[in-house]
Amino acid sequence: MIKLNQQTVSNNTPKRNGFIRLISNTAFQVLVAIIAGVLLGSFNPALGVKMEIVGKTFINIIKVFIGPIIFLTIVLGISSIGDLKKVGRVGIKALIYFEVITTLSLALGLLVALVLKPGDIDIAGLTAKDPSAYTNQAQEPFNWLNFLLSNFTLQVLIVGTLTGFVISHLNKREKIVSVLDNISQYVFKALKYVMYLAPLGAFGGMAFAVGKFGLQTLLPLGKLMLCVYIAMALFVFIVLGLVLRYYKMNIWHFVKYIKEELLIVLATSSSEPALPSLINKLEKIGCSKSVVGLVVPTGYSFNLDGTSIYLSMAVIFIAQLYKVPLSFAEMLSIIGILMLTSKGAAGVTGSGFIMLASTLTALHKIPVEGLAFLLGVDKFMSEARAITNIIGNGVATIVIAKSEKEFVQP
Repeated sequence: MIKLNQQTVSNNTPKRNGFIRLISNTAFQVLVAIIAGVLLGSFNPALGVKMEIVGKTFINIIKVFIGPIIFLTIVLGISSIGDLKKVGRVGIKALIYFEVITTLSLALGLLVALVLKPGDIDIAGLTAKDPSAYTNQAQEPFNWLNFLLSNFTLQVLIVGTLTGFVISHLNKREKIVSVLDNISQYVFKALKYVMYLAPLGAFGGMAFAVGKFGLQTLLPLGKLMLCVYIAMALFVFIVLGLVLRYYKMNIWHFVKYIKEELLIVLATSSSEPALPSLINKLEKIGCSKSVVGLVVPTGYSFNLDGTSIYLSMAVIFIAQLYKVPLSFAEMLSIIGILMLTSKGAAGVTGSGFIMLASTLTALHKIPVEGLAFLLGVDKFMSEARAITNIIGNGVATIVIAKSEKEFVQP
């Protein structure tokens, strides 16, 4: 098995040095910030809600880096390949992998919901909110042009791919690549300093979430939340674990390797803030720039494993809530419909509910009004979705890199 960044520490290392390393560790600082945010949001909700600006500011700063890092990564990778056929092969292989894994994640979510029955509760004790904003959007026909225009990462992916291919055929290719490589190093260096602000971003995001929604809202739908987290854990450590094991890598080591990114995702409920740092770490463990640049941004749009699990579970949850029986054929239809609807709303605010509303509308059997009961706790399940999404995209990149022999262990 390949171990990622495993470090051994001498038994003679002074305890004081160990403590200093601990408190200076970004993951530890983010964890402490998350706990502090939960406490503030619980005991002083009004002040917790005001901390939204802190979390949003951090996310907005990180978003500035997303475009340049994806662009530079893919341009440098493709310009060094200079083979459009290879680029196409990597892209097609990634899309096939995404579809297979998405199908497995949808089936797993559906299976866990059928076995654990999260919707087998009294509907009278639940709090309903108005879902009309999402059901109205779901009725609008899907438009690929709008999808592309609203998906920044895909836009950068397309421009970067074309730019990289053009540069690879220029006479002064080496000079241009050298300049871009220097710029890339400065961008990643700047990102390193920005990541020192991660604890503040984590604190603001968690304080706002708990302050606005309150931990007490979790109790009525606690069973659903528990089932969602169980399904996500099974997917990561069994499905993705077996995939990585086939390529002689360990899922536990990989999760530990990206723990800082996962904690940031946990606090902000979004995988976007961790995208630039994930790209950097995937390159460091041995994935080539070209594969990272192609797979990661594509995966953020088409490989949403956590979202897929949640969607299939939510459909079954609502069916159980309203005592709607579903045949085996109808369950297969749910998976088929979700495979289509889950691709259409990436990067759109409230996309999960839009996908759900579209799916329920297409089924003509399960009440769309059931979305109203999910609105109150969705925020606290988005962390699980985002964490699973980022782990899934990291694993996908490693798999494609290894299958293309574009993985070099440092």
